[in-house]
Amino acid sequence: MITTLAIENYRSLRRLVVPLDRLNVVTGANGTGKSSLYRALRLLAEAARGGAVAALAREGGLPSTLWAGHEKPVHGTGGGEPAGLRLGFAGTDFGYAVDFGHPIPDRSLFDLDPEVKRECTWTGPVLRPATLLCDRSGPAVRTRTADGGWHRTVNALRPYDSMLSELADPQLAPDLLRLRELIRSWRFYDHVRTDAHAPARSAQVGTRTPVLSHDGSDLAAALETIREIGDGQALDDAVDAAFPGSRVETDSHGGRFELRLRQRGLLRPLGAGELSDGTLRYLLWAAALLTPRPPALLVLNEPEASLHPDLLPPLADLILTAAGHTQIVVVTHAPELAAELARNSARHRLDLNSITLVKDASAQTVVAGREGLLDEPLWYWPKR
Repeated sequence: MITTLAIENYRSLRRLVVPLDRLNVVTGANGTGKSSLYRALRLLAEAARGGAVAALAREGGLPSTLWAGHEKPVHGTGGGEPAGLRLGFAGTDFGYAVDFGHPIPDRSLFDLDPEVKRECTWTGPVLRPATLLCDRSGPAVRTRTADGGWHRTVNALRPYDSMLSELADPQLAPDLLRLRELIRSWRFYDHVRTDAHAPARSAQVGTRTPVLSHDGSDLAAALETIREIGDGQALDDAVDAAFPGSRVETDSHGGRFELRLRQRGLLRPLGAGELSDGTLRYLLWAAALLTPRPPALLVLNEPEASLHPDLLPPLADLILTAAGHTQIVVVTHAPELAAELARNSARHRLDLNSITLVKDASAQTVVAGREGLLDEPLWYWPKR
């Protein structure tokens, strides 16, 4: 489980070090940095797939993503570290930090691609020399061996590659491989489509689907998988709690699956194309949260979108049920959803970690009630 998340110089997040628990709810007014926190977590996940540099380039490169407020660090000036975007986390088993910096000027057209300047993994909650497992500085990497020594590799990495994606070897770096697979298990759901042409409204080829796809196209197969190899009773209870007397079904025609919702008082079930946006979105959340294959981390961005207020209590119950099997971060604009989660967390024997983001006088995002360094978890960035 992740116990600390650290972000530095990403958009409005000049420096943010926050503790995480099993269930975390991120709230705040518009423009306080909730989306930046969500996107920073996604960038961390992209690092394990070798896609973080490309993702940053799509955002306009470092000039568009670095902290834009007062006292912005300037690359190449004295008096401190060069400008860079730093992301990291620490947990019960591993910690990881990566530092992206400006590329060295040359004649390449890829001048929006940031470079990985420093990258480290370690054991335990805090980076220390004694806990280092892998240490990358520029193209050189050193990996701790079983006898406590170091295996050094020169020019092992290109500046746009992560050691998580390139050096996770079961013989040379088994801990790095474990960390990479842990991060790759993280799941993110953000504004899954429910419009008239959404993939979830159409019949799709059905195969066993323990993990709902990011676009929800395999919704019918995912719900049927929950019914057959997961917690079918929890699915029935979740649907009945949201739509009393209703039950979700799956029709199969020539191997193509289509969702049906049977409702009290109707002579026939409704197809996915007939459902309201809110009804379809709730069923998408049910499929994501009742997954038979829980991830290490599940991050939900604005799950309340398009939902009627009456659906927020059953959605909160779905989230709380899922938090019994996986760590969850919910980024929400809805105080009602946050209140429902807080009100019922004790019933599920969970401690809710509430993270309310606000802007200080310098337009920097901080956590309300934790403005000082003494209010943060202990955290050290690797130096360049």
